[in-house]
Amino acid sequence: MEPRPYVLLTCTVSIDGCLDDLSGRRLILSTPSHFDRVDELRAGCDAILVGAGTVRKDDPQLVVRSPARRAARQARGLPPTPLKVTITGAGGLPPAARFFTVGEGDKLVYCASGAVPGTRERLGRQATVVDAGQPVHLSSVLADLHDRGVHRLLVEGGEIVLRAFLHAGVVDELELAVAPFFVGETGAPRLTSSGRLPQEDEGRAVLADIRRLDDLVLLRYGLGARFEHPSGRD
Repeated sequence: MEPRPYVLLTCTVSIDGCLDDLSGRRLILSTPSHFDRVDELRAGCDAILVGAGTVRKDDPQLVVRSPARRAARQARGLPPTPLKVTITGAGGLPPAARFFTVGEGDKLVYCASGAVPGTRERLGRQATVVDAGQPVHLSSVLADLHDRGVHRLLVEGGEIVLRAFLHAGVVDELELAVAPFFVGETGAPRLTSSGRLPQEDEGRAVLADIRRLDDLVLLRYGLGARFEHPSGRD
């Protein structure tokens, strides 16, 4: 097995397991306390990864917002915010997206081979564009991140990326927030698609923690032998 980062996946779903609804605007499932928890997770990681669809639709900044956490990272000799990473098949990323324009950290774009030349031309010096195969191979992405010194990777979405990581069996830890309402729309995006997920112990995850954040329930699960139990790094 090739070395790879420890992968922590975080997301928020409705009671009926939806990540979003079918409207054209972003459905806000999280709360202020949960946004702060995600900020805490970001501060403890070496890189933050989202898919190209999330960069285009949600235009996230993907930075550590808390001044205290930024200062703590700098005191450890780290940049104030982690490396930002995205994955794209077609390379259609807007150079004006906050992914590229906000924050002091470096930006990495893992791109399908055929789209590499056009993506490099479009983004210029805003990001490092890496050929990740045709189609993009997650194993190549993770191996390259490890070689770049990424030991702990936070995956935040969107739907396609979350599913890809889960179905590839490369998620070590899942932090799942459940919002107190139903989406109730057939075809709304969900965390998993059809097919059995590769997992140890007959598919049973390890429930390590439950907590309440505002009106959300936060569940922390271990998904494999590499899971860092509550006594380890949080």
